This record gives sequence, structure tokens and C-alpha cells, in this order.
Amino acid sequence: MKNTKKIVMILFIALMTAVMAACGSDSANENGAKSENSEEGLKIAIVTSPSGVDDGSFNEDNYNGILSFIDKHPTATVKAVKEETGDPAAAVQAVADIVADYDVIVTPGFQFAGVSSIAVENPDKIFILNDSEPTPVGDQTDFDNIYAMNFAEQESGFFAGMAAALETKTNKVAVVNGIAYPSNVNYQFGFESGVNYVNKVYGKNVEMVELSGYAGTDVTGADVGGNYAGSFADEATGKVIGNALIKQGVDIIFVAAGGTGNGVFTAVKEAAGDVKVIGVDVDQFDDGVNGSENIVLTSAVKFMAMNIEKTLNTVEDGTFKGGNAVLYADTESTGFIKEEGRHQLSEDTLSKMNEAYELVKEGTIVPASNFNDHTPEEFPGL
Repeated sequence: MKNTKKIVMILFIALMTAVMAACGSDSANENGAKSENSEEGLKIAIVTSPSGVDDGSFNEDNYNGILSFIDKHPTATVKAVKEETGDPAAAVQAVADIVADYDVIVTPGFQFAGVSSIAVENPDKIFILNDSEPTPVGDQTDFDNIYAMNFAEQESGFFAGMAAALETKTNKVAVVNGIAYPSNVNYQFGFESGVNYVNKVYGKNVEMVELSGYAGTDVTGADVGGNYAGSFADEATGKVIGNALIKQGVDIIFVAAGGTGNGVFTAVKEAAGDVKVIGVDVDQFDDGVNGSENIVLTSAVKFMAMNIEKTLNTVEDGTFKGGNAVLYADTESTGFIKEEGRHQLSEDTLSKMNEAYELVKEGTIVPASNFNDHTPEEFPGL
């Protein structure tokens, strides 16, 4: 009998030990420990210019692409890092400081081109660049762990120029930019191409106004003209430029200046008379609300969120491939906002722009860009 009781006691103790172990395992899972059946998602970081991921424009659209990916892959996470200076060396250092902690790093902006050196040193990390090709490392220009997407901003800028030239009442329009990085110059040259197209094809005589002292100098040192604030995060200068243009009779301003553009928006909202802006990168119609009115005519856009999410999907499913890509209207990656209730274009203007969109899409119209050897005064389709 004693042996029977002893056996029963041993079995009871073994059973309780197993139960306690199971409870301990559940507790560990509740506190974040990974069970055999759980999977940790992609750790994503986005490093941006000083205007951050809530700039309502370029950075935010990149960030929204990540958020859309996470919405469909809830185990993935994102950390937003703001580089405070906009200086290329500092931007690359900001990436170097965090690279060890993340699987994928998204870097929107030309100032991040130099992350290629970090990519070479960290072949197990994936980098998604937007608005730049990676800086060569020796003779290497393509990197297995870098996907660099550039958009044909000149196409979107072209539609902004068309919209401005077709809708202006004073026959004076302008573009305000941040820094003369290639993507920003593309917007400027595209805008000028669109104005020239309307002048020639539809017999208008629209002037593009440039302010003395604000000409841009591109990465080759060339004077590209335009109205450059010298920063993507200087609202005060944006407002000064906006007010000066309005004073000269400009009634439509294409704003491609990041956070600096907020100052232009403010100048237009405070202006007397019917002055409009054209938004950039994303649909900025909501930013144009001004009492019962809206100052946004339309927005020239790059569909960045869609392409960021698409690239993250390739990382997730194991089909990611590095490379340098330029995305055009033929992939629906560039264009303008024409959805009802999100623009103030006339039916006639919309019809003319839709017609031109098809010509751009098929390559009949090729607007000038910073480096495509065309000029706003002479380009295919003009």
C-alpha cells in the first residue's frame, strides 16, 4: 500500500510540474517572448529629412506606404527617424547609426544616395531609396540589397504646368522649389514644359515669373533658374517667396518645396483675390482648405506609397531584387489628381490634360528633366 501511495504522489507531482511549465510558457508569450509557432515580422525604419513623416507631402507618402504594408502584415513594425540637418553626410550617418537594428531601411530623398557604402558593409540589410540612385562604390553602381526608385517628376510637373497655364486669369504663373536636387529640378523643368506646351498648342501667352536672387544651382553647378528657397523646411522663406510672386501678379503657384511649401500655402490663403496653388507629390486638397474656400487647383503626384508597399511585399515574399528603376506614367506612377471633389479644374482643362496624359504615357510627349538632354523650350511633343 505504501508503494502505491508513493507512485500516486510521484505521478501527481509530475502532473503539477507539467501544468506549471505550461502556465509559465503562456505567461512568457503574454510578455512578448516568441513561441515556436509565432513569427517576428519585418523591422522597418524610415529615415527622413527635417520635415519628418508628417510633412503632408513627400515623406508622409513614403511612410503611408509602410503603414499600408504593416496593415496587411501586423507583425511588422516601423520606426521613424528624422535627420535634423538635411546635409547628405549627416543623412548617411543617421542611417549608419541605426542599421544594426532593422531589416529594411527606407530613405526618401536625394541626400541619402551615399547609403550605398553602408549597404556594402551590411549585405544582410535591405535598403529602399526614393528619389536617388545610390552613389557608386568603386566601380559598383548596382547593389543586390538596394532598390532605388526614381519617379519621372517631369511628367507630373508637366501636368502642373498645363493646369496652371490653362486656368490662369492673369497669364502669370510660377513654381516654388526647395533645393535644386534632380527630382526638384525635374518638377521645375516639367512645369515649364507644360506651360510652353499650352502656349504653343492652345495659343496662350502665359509668363513664368522668376524672382531675382532665388535661382537654383543643380548638382552639376548649373544655374537652373526658378524660385528656390534653399531648404525643404523653411516656412518663413516660403511665405516671403509666395508673397513676392503674388505681388507680381502671379495667380497660380506650383509648390514643390516640402515643408517650405507650407509658407507658400499660408501666403496664398492670406492673399486678396483668386490665387491658387498646385500641390505636389501627394493629393494636397485637404491642406488647401481656407474657410469655406479651397486654394488647391489640383496636385501633381508621384504614386510613392503604392511603390513602397509593392517593394516591401517583395521583401516579405522573398522575391526582392536590387536595382535602379525610373517609374513613369506607363506604370501609373506619375500623374495628377483628377478625382471628383479633389480638384478645381474646368471640364475643358481636364479634357485637354487627359488627352496629353495619354501622349505622355505612350512617349509622344517627353517633358524636359534635369538630365534628359531636353529643355523646356524644346522637347519631343512640343
